[in-house]
Amino acid sequence: MAIQDSRRARSGPRLFAAVLVAAMLAAGCGGGDDAPVAQDPGASTGTPGGGTGGSDGGPPALSALDACNALNGMTIPAAQLALASGGATVTGATLIAAAAPGNTLGEYCQVRGAIAPVDPAAPSILFAVNLPTQWNNKGIQFGGGGFDGKLIDGTETVRFAMPDDPAPLARGYATWGDDSGHQSSSITDGRFAANDEALRNYGGDTLKKTHDVALALIQARYGKAPQRAYFLGTSTGGRDALSYIQRWPADYDGVIANEPALNYTGTRLSNVAVGRALYLNNGAGWLNLNKTLLVQDAAMAACDRLDGVADKIVSNVEGCRPGAQQVLASLRCAGGTDAGDTCLSDAQIATVRTIEAPLQLTYPLANGVTVAGGYNLLEGALVAGPFTSRDLGTRPAPGNPATTADANMYVTGDQWVKYFVTRDAGFDALTFDPASPGSWTARVQAVSALTDATNPDISAFLAHGGRLILLHGLADEVISPNSTIAWFQAVTATVGQGAVDQGIRFYTVPGMGHGTGSFLPAWNSLTALENWVELGAAPGTRTVMDTNAQTYGRTRPLCQYPSWPKYKGSGSADAAINYTCEGATGTVQSCLNMPAVVTAFKGGNTQGEELTLTVDPATLQYTVTIDASLQRPASTKRSGRLVAQGGCTYASDENGARFTFGGGGVVTGGVVPASGAGFAPLLAFQNVSSDYKAVADIYNVNGIQYAVSGNTATVRNGAARLRASAATWQTCQDPSTGGFIVYDAACTATTKGYLSWNGTRNAFDYMVGGTIAANDGTLSGSLISGMVNGKPVPLVLTRSATAYGMSIYTPQPATLPAGSADGTYRLQGTDGVLADADLSGNTIARAGASGTLAYNQPVAGVMAASGGVAGFYTANGGVLAGTAGTRFELGVMY
Repeated sequence: MAIQDSRRARSGPRLFAAVLVAAMLAAGCGGGDDAPVAQDPGASTGTPGGGTGGSDGGPPALSALDACNALNGMTIPAAQLALASGGATVTGATLIAAAAPGNTLGEYCQVRGAIAPVDPAAPSILFAVNLPTQWNNKGIQFGGGGFDGKLIDGTETVRFAMPDDPAPLARGYATWGDDSGHQSSSITDGRFAANDEALRNYGGDTLKKTHDVALALIQARYGKAPQRAYFLGTSTGGRDALSYIQRWPADYDGVIANEPALNYTGTRLSNVAVGRALYLNNGAGWLNLNKTLLVQDAAMAACDRLDGVADKIVSNVEGCRPGAQQVLASLRCAGGTDAGDTCLSDAQIATVRTIEAPLQLTYPLANGVTVAGGYNLLEGALVAGPFTSRDLGTRPAPGNPATTADANMYVTGDQWVKYFVTRDAGFDALTFDPASPGSWTARVQAVSALTDATNPDISAFLAHGGRLILLHGLADEVISPNSTIAWFQAVTATVGQGAVDQGIRFYTVPGMGHGTGSFLPAWNSLTALENWVELGAAPGTRTVMDTNAQTYGRTRPLCQYPSWPKYKGSGSADAAINYTCEGATGTVQSCLNMPAVVTAFKGGNTQGEELTLTVDPATLQYTVTIDASLQRPASTKRSGRLVAQGGCTYASDENGARFTFGGGGVVTGGVVPASGAGFAPLLAFQNVSSDYKAVADIYNVNGIQYAVSGNTATVRNGAARLRASAATWQTCQDPSTGGFIVYDAACTATTKGYLSWNGTRNAFDYMVGGTIAANDGTLSGSLISGMVNGKPVPLVLTRSATAYGMSIYTPQPATLPAGSADGTYRLQGTDGVLADADLSGNTIARAGASGTLAYNQPVAGVMAASGGVAGFYTANGGVLAGTAGTRFELGVMY
């Protein structure tokens, strides 16, 4: 722990007195740095004295009462604080006797004071420092909550501690906290942020200033610095903890950050996005209590048993996610218009999706962050009902400013827009577009730099032996656990898995909300941190106890991310011993769509190359083997490593592509092309069929084709038939547009041929012309008969003398109902762009732009997009394909 006393000024009468006090105390305890300060026998009664002076005739030791009184009025010059301030003053120092009424913390000196600002218009920082008479030579700083404004006085227990666990002060810790640099009666009051210095203090400066004051007081009281120091924080306090070790990594030995609001700006932007979904269009998207409960109950019914037991806890969150959109779609009112509390209108479904989906930004926040959270509303998070007092409000039109009658999420977002960004108390936050804030973008970024704790490089903290316990509830309805997961993954990518294993333990808790939820964990986290830092005993899987009144005392394993508690199938469902951390032994899987063992996926890429993708889930290493190609020899291999990005999405360290594993054994990704940079998007299947009858149907064709001469790209749209009576095929294109057409065996713009199974390559050879009997067709590519949850998704790879490319076949139905393709898809295109597309009814949002979908245009089964998103989209088996201009993109639902 770095103290840096050597560079602090030693001037002024009050400081001189403090140094004298420290010297006398040191003499009274023998002056050894490792010797604890013994309580004076008369201290508890306030009797002065307690020592006769040193053998060298030095001053006698002070009693605890006199030592405490000596701190009253002490001043700490600004030069002794690392950050600019007006200096600190102790406004009160009172000895609290162990026997004082209501005191369970032992005897301690209660010190209160203020740190003056540099700007006279800024508020002071109020601080609290508690100095126990029986000191254990250690210190703890506590973080705050919400917008703060209330003094954290350091007498509290550890958050999520066991019910009988004593507070740190009672255990002999010196403790300290502050009010974040402003005073308010409400932690949702953002008015302070209109002042620059107050905002900087709230962003983290106050933490360092209070730390430096606390250490000066500890030095004055005990004559030495703490041997160990820890930081504990929850919510905004969790952000405080992480911000501290990112900015001042040497000050603390260990940190506990619970449900941290680390992506602070992203959280507030997400708050505003939810408010806009609820309240724009005259509140058409607002959900009352009954409708909110309808959504929660449907999600719980679908996912509660995925962990092996019905207990009102969704533990298998990622296993729940793939079916979430189908659950939501099942709640749609007939026609999409509001028909009462038993269903949701299209606008209300859109609101749920806004709450659920991560907010994609068109601009970077601090440390390059472009995504904000997303709440697991369809995977067990609760924003209404008996486990939380937070909800979506009681009215469809909010106040300005928003009040407790409005959605809890929006209240803080409204305050943030008014005071952090626009500094206009009358500003209507509903007019603020969080995804693209226009002229306010630079201001949002500036605020982000002040308030966010998203720097993934904590190598300096870990290098000096710092230890971090990170905990977040998967049902958090205030601070998204997905942001914490994203930061943890970024840290892993930055400092390396070895450093993470050495210095970080990340626990996720199913059913736990933001101090709410169907499971409220209790465990001895401070003891775990002490043992890790001081004894080298790293915590592993722990046991936590539920403190909810209805289920008090039941236990679960506290699993390290990404594992989750799974019921073994026998024994009491209320006992942790009857659960395993799924993934804690053997292969750790954050993605339930990832196979458990090394697995080969068969498919192809947009340059018509047939390939096999092999993935090792234990190491996340993958290899792409080219099986057939015009561009390079068969058996060419490309290898890389997948880097987890959350859920079932992984980045590639080899080519910049994004791999997403969909339900039913389908994966999209990319492979470095034979020439040129970037990647060629690929699609591959865990299961393929050798029976042509399994894929026989009439299809729409959506894909891309490149001319062998010149490599010019052309999108390929049309219709196709794969016949069950014989392994023959036919394609058709509209003779005037060259595009989609209702299949007609007599079409004029046509190509015909047959299929021949090639067992060596596990694919059909795609023959043009000729007959099966004579086998005299021209080999022109391959057809991969992908099967996704038993549903055929044919993939055609063209490799002819004139062209190469990829087409995805989608059944051509009599009609495709609007909304039947709803969901969020991870896309990657032949132009190298990675984008997410959200289909909802007749709307599509892609890469921050929005458009309108016309179903069954120009033919049944095709969705024509217009407006901000243009092109043609087809969907089959959770795979979405789109063409626009010369771009072809494909992706899977996640």
